[in-house]
Amino acid sequence: MNRYFREISVTVALGLVLLVMAACAPSFYQAQPLLSLITREAPTLVVMCGMALIIISRQIDISVGSQFSVCSIGAGLLAARGWPLVAVLPAAMMMGAGLGAFNGWLIAGLRLPSIVVTLATMVMLRQGLNLLQQGAFVNLPDNVQWFGLSQTTGQWTLVGTALSLLLGCGFFMRHVAAGRWVYAVGTDAEAARLAGIRPQWVTFLVFVFVGALTGLAATMNLVQSPQIQPLVGSGLELKVIAAVVVGGVAISGGRGNVWGAFAGLLLLACVSPALTHLHVEAYWEKAIQGMIILLAVVADGLRQRGLKGGHG
Repeated sequence: MNRYFREISVTVALGLVLLVMAACAPSFYQAQPLLSLITREAPTLVVMCGMALIIISRQIDISVGSQFSVCSIGAGLLAARGWPLVAVLPAAMMMGAGLGAFNGWLIAGLRLPSIVVTLATMVMLRQGLNLLQQGAFVNLPDNVQWFGLSQTTGQWTLVGTALSLLLGCGFFMRHVAAGRWVYAVGTDAEAARLAGIRPQWVTFLVFVFVGALTGLAATMNLVQSPQIQPLVGSGLELKVIAAVVVGGVAISGGRGNVWGAFAGLLLLACVSPALTHLHVEAYWEKAIQGMIILLAVVADGLRQRGLKGGHG
């Protein structure tokens, strides 16, 4: 029970929010608006899976929002030039993996602090993209939106892709040796090294992985709109980090899973539509999300103190 305290707490909180919405605003559960909400969050879920691995390995990546922007614009320009989506998708993932590899090389290869490196690359990528695009939107061909399918079919395709990736990451982290290596490195890198694991390689590959997932998420976002704006992805890094932390992944590394992070994402994603349906001013959204994050961190801190007191 103690091991999954945060995950259970977030799931219970999410359930309470959904019950309140069922009682006070049943229109929240209308099929198409609810599907649209879940679809909008599908790219965020994909990036969140990668961010969970990053934080479990005791690192941080605050450049994913800028990577998302670069991959979105890059994929949009390729699509505008007539590239089919089957070619745009791997190209976007390769762009993201390349950006992640650059971060990973600086962090794992040169052993620089991840927060400093990713802060620098976040600003460099964002400003470089602004200079390149000058605020211009990228207009996409008609056959790109929803993969050329109906909107409902396209939405279910995106949701299914995101959930499949979530299941895959959950299985990988629990049942595959390489997934356990991420936990080992996040818990104690030196002990992991003595056990035969190469922490620097694990760190490098995790950054490459999150970059590739960001490219995938950018393509999933691409098909939802007839045009791409350069500011797409702004604030994404804070959203996914908040979801991961609220969902029980320890910021100090070595603990947590993607299932708790998924519950954290759903809880934070429900705030805005819940306020709309309950006729509460929208400016309360960030305040409530901040309160949820603070409560999660405080609860985890109290739990850790309780565990230490029990051991003592």
